[in-house]
Amino acid sequence: MNRQIVEELVKKDYDSIQNRIGGFLKNEIEERKSSGLVFGLSGGIDSAVIAAICAKFVKEKSLALIMPNSKITPNTETEDAIKIVDSHSMEYKLIDIGFIHKEYSKYLESNPLSFANLGARIRANILYYYANARNSLVLGSSDRSEFLIGYFTKFGDGASDLLPIVSLYKTQIRELARHLGLSQNIISKPSGPHLWEGHTAETEIGLNYEEIDSILHCIIDKGLAVDETAKITEIPISEVDRIFRMHKKSEHKRAMATQCTL
Repeated sequence: MNRQIVEELVKKDYDSIQNRIGGFLKNEIEERKSSGLVFGLSGGIDSAVIAAICAKFVKEKSLALIMPNSKITPNTETEDAIKIVDSHSMEYKLIDIGFIHKEYSKYLESNPLSFANLGARIRANILYYYANARNSLVLGSSDRSEFLIGYFTKFGDGASDLLPIVSLYKTQIRELARHLGLSQNIISKPSGPHLWEGHTAETEIGLNYEEIDSILHCIIDKGLAVDETAKITEIPISEVDRIFRMHKKSEHKRAMATQCTL
């Protein structure tokens, strides 16, 4: 692939970016007359970046919810999440959703994919429980890469009031994480929603994030056609077309419910 595109993507003023995100969060709390923010912290890079920014700009108004499914989530993920909140002295709650998830299985017919996505929707329920109880806003952790291809569970990790990092591609998130001083372990670990054992994003999608970001940047940001994108990125046209189709197919995830007009 053409690495020059990735180099162009990551060349940003990350000090300015973190300040803009921090200002955005402060402003939204004030404008919406909210008491604070609630967000899920998985131990992955996206939520770790959100935690670091919240700790820097709105720490006293932030609550992190660590919600592993102990039957599926690697212990290292939960340990990393706890290290993050401890390093920032942030308020957090640790809630194992495994027991809740299992209870659903007693009443629902079997469907492995739907049941996996149910885990993300249980987490959304808990986030909004605390948001409701505390008059707080829920932060979503979708980055631009995953948002544009619909790589999130509708009304699960896609449910939020604010999307503070949705304008940044995953490759840019990694650079922002370095700027914020996050550990190399967090920056380099494989991203994954962990909806089933061994679940990682790049394996499921079939491309690495540098490839995904290069494709999306050319098609969405530059408005290039699939064949032009394949030529410029030096990525097979079949893969470019697949990412483009993922973007188009997931449009419903990024939109409000379709309304019947009378």
